[in-house]
Amino acid sequence: MSNTKKIALTGIKPTGVPHIGNYLGAIKPALELADNYDARYFIADYHALNSLKDRDLLKSYTYEVAATWLACGLDPDKVLFYRQSDVPQIFELTTMIMAFTSKGLMNRAHAYKAIVADNLEKEKDPDNGVNMGLFTYPVLMAADILMFDADYVPVGKDQIQHIEIAADIAEAFNSNYKVEALKIPTGIASEETQTITGLDGRKMSKSYNNTISLFLPEKQLRKIIMKIVTNSQEIDEPKDPDSCNVFALYKLFATKEQQEALAERYRAGGLGWGHAKQELFELLNTVVAPMREKYFALMDDKSYIDKVLVEGAQKARDIAQAKIEYLRGVIGF
Repeated sequence: MSNTKKIALTGIKPTGVPHIGNYLGAIKPALELADNYDARYFIADYHALNSLKDRDLLKSYTYEVAATWLACGLDPDKVLFYRQSDVPQIFELTTMIMAFTSKGLMNRAHAYKAIVADNLEKEKDPDNGVNMGLFTYPVLMAADILMFDADYVPVGKDQIQHIEIAADIAEAFNSNYKVEALKIPTGIASEETQTITGLDGRKMSKSYNNTISLFLPEKQLRKIIMKIVTNSQEIDEPKDPDSCNVFALYKLFATKEQQEALAERYRAGGLGWGHAKQELFELLNTVVAPMREKYFALMDDKSYIDKVLVEGAQKARDIAQAKIEYLRGVIGF
């Protein structure tokens, strides 16, 4: 991998098979970074441990997330792809930078503050349900980023604070030792990331139970698309594509010409909601079918996933060991 390119790092929490909102909003944009950056992707299984303590489920989710990214186009020969738990140097760095992280900084972390506020509202102890893994989550995230000299970390707007915390910690470390030992990362939150519409017109989210799973078999995919909420207009009535849940999803996968053609059919009348949903199904199925086939092939025979993770772990450890030896020297160990 070339060192002339800027480094972009993406963390992926193992939380089961993604929906098309995850694919459009996170997976596809992250994979496109490999065109212009030295792209590095990791499965954040230690982060998942804060809330997921079922060993079989954690293992299953790790395979699922690896298979998902590989099926969606991640090329392990061109990028660095590894599992967080396979790189022990990350956890040594976490301990190092703990000494440069104020508790006040952790108190202000959004996730922790939200739990405390919820506990207070319910008249519970402020720290009810808070383990130290959750409280120090931003420090481990900082170590993930600083370990691999990330220049850029693509995140949702609600995650920008984590990158700022990593930068604060790195600056405190560098200032103390008077050397630029840790690279200061920058968070990039895409302004173009749009809200992906769910089955009911609200934002697509598992919490709303309105998602379309990315790898649904063809018949199930058609069945769920037919459940998309529409208004009560009759077939003959002209329809507004810009206020339609079906069209909102269609245009995310369609070419400009396809969008214009279907929009014209909406406005002309004679297009029933069943027809519109069928158009969406056919387009979406065309896009996801190759990924779905590859995903299930990978999950049926996990040996390739194992091979990719073993090779990725070795590459990641080599990079991390060089960095940790350098930092030990900086510290005086």
